Amino acid sequence: EIRVDTFCSSGPGGQSVNTTYSAVRITHLPTGIVVSCQDEKSQIKNRAKALRVLRSRLYEKKLREQQKQITEERRAMVGTGDRSEKIRTYNFPQNRVTDHRIGLTLHQLDRVMDGKLEDIIEALVTYAQAEKLK
Repeated sequence: EIRVDTFCSSGPGGQSVNTTYSAVRITHLPTGIVVSCQDEKSQIKNRAKALRVLRSRLYEKKLREQQKQITEERRAMVGTGDRSEKIRTYNFPQNRVTDHRIGLTLHQLDRVMDGKLEDIIEALVTYAQAEKLK
């Protein structure tokens, strides 16, 4: 799952830096995240430090993905609040109720206003079951 490469460090330190393979580059193959470390003189310390950095980057990436998914789910639930997202229209002069989510129109506004919502609920349940089967 990870590939570890060792190479000679660069920078100040003279011959000891240029001749020892103390720098470490770790690549996380599934995500392609690359971490390199050449801060310490020891390859073991550099490897441990690079692994810590890689672990924290992977954790941050996973956290960002979870936050993005939660945000998308919440946005899908809430919607935008536009007038085009209306759920139901009650037309009193025509004694009509229209549920815009499923395209159901009933000419029984007086029953709906009395709390008899069985027809609407049954149609919504049927629609939800049909959507799950898709």
